[in-house]
Amino acid sequence: MSINRRRTFAALVSAGLLWGTTVPLSKLALHWMPPGWLTFVRFTVAAGLLLPAARHQLRAVLRPAVLASGALGYGATVLVQNAGITRTSVTHAALLIGAVPVMVAIIAAVWHRTVARPVAWAGFALSLAGVGLVTGGHGGGASTAGDALVLVSLLFSATFTVVQTRLLAGRDPVATTAVQFLGAALAVLPFAAVTEPWPAVPVAPGPLLAIGALAAGGTLLPFALFAYAQSRVPAEVAGAFLNIEPFVGAVAGVVFFGNPAGLGQLAGGVAVLGGIALSALPLLARGRAATAGSGRDPVPAAAEVPAAELVDPVPAAAEVPAAELVDPGVDISTAAGSSWQPPSCRAQRREDHRDRPERRQGGARPARRDHPGGLSPPRTMGRRHGNRRGGGPVPHRRRLNR
Repeated sequence: MSINRRRTFAALVSAGLLWGTTVPLSKLALHWMPPGWLTFVRFTVAAGLLLPAARHQLRAVLRPAVLASGALGYGATVLVQNAGITRTSVTHAALLIGAVPVMVAIIAAVWHRTVARPVAWAGFALSLAGVGLVTGGHGGGASTAGDALVLVSLLFSATFTVVQTRLLAGRDPVATTAVQFLGAALAVLPFAAVTEPWPAVPVAPGPLLAIGALAAGGTLLPFALFAYAQSRVPAEVAGAFLNIEPFVGAVAGVVFFGNPAGLGQLAGGVAVLGGIALSALPLLARGRAATAGSGRDPVPAAAEVPAAELVDPVPAAAEVPAAELVDPGVDISTAAGSSWQPPSCRAQRREDHRDRPERRQGGARPARRDHPGGLSPPRTMGRRHGNRRGGGPVPHRRRLNR
């Protein structure tokens, strides 16, 4: 696997792991902040940290289309998801998030006419089954309305994942993500100011730490890493790594929220990882094909070409007359019976100068075959001939001044 492929896989895995912390952190932060204000603070902090880092590329990506995509793809998605998390449990939200890769594959097939391979579909199904096993121990506080809101947010997220692939074409992924964060914050602010009350001052540091971790570790890093990887792989391949999020969320639910864990959850985790591996097989195949066509083996071996198609670029020695063959190890200047000696450069230039009649005083200039009529064009440039058509020396400047 090439270095670029390794970086792409590392970015996708890291984004999935960091995104897995968003549901538990959002659940903690929502005890203090309403969904709209939490979304605004989350993307405002992330945009404030990322915009200075991408300041040199902002002019090329600061477009209304990029701002609108951030407002809908990030702002609206996270706002609806936060509203659903407040009405359901962490395990239910993690279970529903596992359906995102399948949604991405279906939307990509309908919209872009790109159908994933059967092995990728098998990986999607296996990951979805693993998510169901991992989150099989349902916790309390779940509701149908909360699950429906989470499903709507996931539909927005899957659609945005498909659209983002073409939006990132020819643009810097980090700068694009920073502008989209800004668009998300600007879009959510009016909704939060009109429909939700101002959040009260927290009495404990837990919600503040959760919001800080959500803005930096759950928003800034994963979205930037995923945008970097998504600009290099198809949408359905990048979407397969989103199944890491419910796996991490389920583990966090077991550790921090006391959800039950057993053999089913362990088997589900293995199924999620196996499904991601199956879904990424097309990317691995393209990576091997690119490596095979790279500079490591630019010319096929002679054994791979039929013998009848081989061409000898140099004629054989037998095709050249024996009289014309010259031994490269023998110096022709010192060979026996040879009187030829290579002339020196100064002697050659002196002889050439002596043989040129136009260099002589008053000598006739030879005719040129490449000039019409066989006549040589008059000299019009140079210090010796000046601008005189007839040639000859130019009169001295003192004589002209008299």
